[in-house]
Amino acid sequence: MTTRRRSAAVTLAAVGLLMGPVGAGAGAAYAWDAAAPTAPVPAATVPAPTPNPAASDEFAQLTPAVTRQLDTAIKQVLAEAKIPGVIVSVSAPGKGDYVRSFGVADKATGAPMTPNLNMRIGSVTKTFTVTALLELVDEGKVGLDDPIGKYVDGVPNGDRITLRELAGMRSGLFNYSADEGFYKAFTSNPDRPFTPQELLAYSFEHPVLFEPNAKFSYCNTNLILLGLVVEKVSGVPLDTFVDREVVEPAGLKHTLFPTGPEFPAPHAQGYTDQTASGKVETSTDWNPSWAWAAGAMISDLSDLRSWAKTLATGTLLTPATQAQRLDVVDALPGTGYGLGIFNVQGWIGHNGSLPGYGSLVLYLPEAKATLVVLLNTDIGYQGQEPSTLVGEAITKIVTPDRVYTLPAQPAS
Repeated sequence: MTTRRRSAAVTLAAVGLLMGPVGAGAGAAYAWDAAAPTAPVPAATVPAPTPNPAASDEFAQLTPAVTRQLDTAIKQVLAEAKIPGVIVSVSAPGKGDYVRSFGVADKATGAPMTPNLNMRIGSVTKTFTVTALLELVDEGKVGLDDPIGKYVDGVPNGDRITLRELAGMRSGLFNYSADEGFYKAFTSNPDRPFTPQELLAYSFEHPVLFEPNAKFSYCNTNLILLGLVVEKVSGVPLDTFVDREVVEPAGLKHTLFPTGPEFPAPHAQGYTDQTASGKVETSTDWNPSWAWAAGAMISDLSDLRSWAKTLATGTLLTPATQAQRLDVVDALPGTGYGLGIFNVQGWIGHNGSLPGYGSLVLYLPEAKATLVVLLNTDIGYQGQEPSTLVGEAITKIVTPDRVYTLPAQPAS
């Protein structure tokens, strides 16, 4: 989901910068972190993929021939979509390990992309924020069916919107990153900090889109509220709680929840057209506070390979809570959304996008396979998120019966 300003479907993208208008935390073109409000989808339970004893055989052996196919397919996507650079990892037990980087990390110097670079991960941040919330659920400190009004004042329908509906993108609240005023404020000064309260104010100026739990609509506002819940209940800043209770227990060494524009080296330069001029600019050091709990985090390939499995298997949660997290409802064709997590043709995880960066973190339980894609642009191609293009190209080769795909949507 990105934070880009696109059509409703784009709102499903990973966290983009403006989650709609810009691309902070939300996603564009059916990227789960999109900034624009997604078209509401009626509730309908999506059945979990039927276990297949031979599922591991459906994941291709990563032989030299398959490796060459992957190299060719990824390079073709980069060339067609004009993606500066990408880092990719595909692996499954007994099938091999494919780790590659293509293109450049810096267009000015020509420095190549390398697998060890730190990257902004956009809406994949949502998976950390919701995990933090669910840990508090396991501790009995909050309930998923608590109304948000119990923790945050002034929320439209706050007495009826539950934490579960916020995490599942079914609140009906307006997506702040789709607000014209927010987009103008952000693009006119992308270095400025935003507070959670400022972000919520952009949302609350608009009427609710629908009654709680009536429909699905990807919305960064939901995550800002959940971040505030974590802070109020835990008594510490969200970044501190996520680092102490999620990042460290998960064994992640290069994952950071920044409080400002800090960006540890080495990192790739990011390129976006979500700018005041509409021209492509370097967004590397823009302040991601506008995405906060929805899309501000930083990580690297090694950590995200590990996080993909931790997230999908529920290592940090009780089995009962993880089961609720994975109880997805229909969001898009072939795609279900649970609690801060999606299921696309059996691949479980999240995508992310914010100005200059894109990410995709997936796990296929049947094959115990992991797929991670990191890019240094959020500029779409023919209405699709760059991460979707790369993910689709890869899964067509390694899991042809489970192709990761999100319908193309025109940019607005």
